[in-house]
Amino acid sequence: MLAAGTLMRLLEKGHQVTICTMTAGDCGSTEYEPDEIARIRRAEAKAGADLIGADYVCAEFKDLAIFNEDAARRKVTEVLRQVQPDIVITASPVDYHCDHEATSVLVRDACFGAPAPNYRTGGDAPILRAIPHLYYCDPVEGLDRDGNGIRPEFVVDVTARMERKSAMLACHVSQRNWLRTHHGMDNYIETMQAWSATRGAVKGFAFGEGFRQYRCHPYPTSPRLQELLGG
Repeated sequence: MLAAGTLMRLLEKGHQVTICTMTAGDCGSTEYEPDEIARIRRAEAKAGADLIGADYVCAEFKDLAIFNEDAARRKVTEVLRQVQPDIVITASPVDYHCDHEATSVLVRDACFGAPAPNYRTGGDAPILRAIPHLYYCDPVEGLDRDGNGIRPEFVVDVTARMERKSAMLACHVSQRNWLRTHHGMDNYIETMQAWSATRGAVKGFAFGEGFRQYRCHPYPTSPRLQELLGG
């Protein structure tokens, strides 16, 4: 929805990309039991990642059960150590969904802890060499919970990747059924395209994706993602 075109641009430049879902979508169905819809959702997510040559992992949290607490932070830290990222893109700290907001905080703090050798996770993955560069996606519709707009720091032109971005999203077939029933919407691909057009218009692109970089001490402040994408 919010970053796939940017991931494609990185892949095209020869970088390795891993897409991680925090949950397997176990609550996102009125048709299937939790274990079955989770199995379906993992397969759909992997199919979307495969479409562009990205790796896929699931952190295996449960829907509506992601909280900023010790065990969850260590679990996310272990995922980061397994993947060894130089750049991390995660959810906005303010968004419509509690799981998105909790994810944002957990990922932020796990980036801090992942290079610390005495911060133990119970896994055997090596620590990170350094705190990775951290970026936030837009919140859904670019708004906080009070309807105030959140402006991106920069916008990435993804115009040439929109056909594949739409195809990636179309892999999530069960999400469409869930959104139709629970959200009262049946146009999630069109919604993604409309939002990408809105963000692109900020900088004169047909389609774009907006991001903000987290620069609080001691996180890296150099514009690494921007540089890799060409400025």
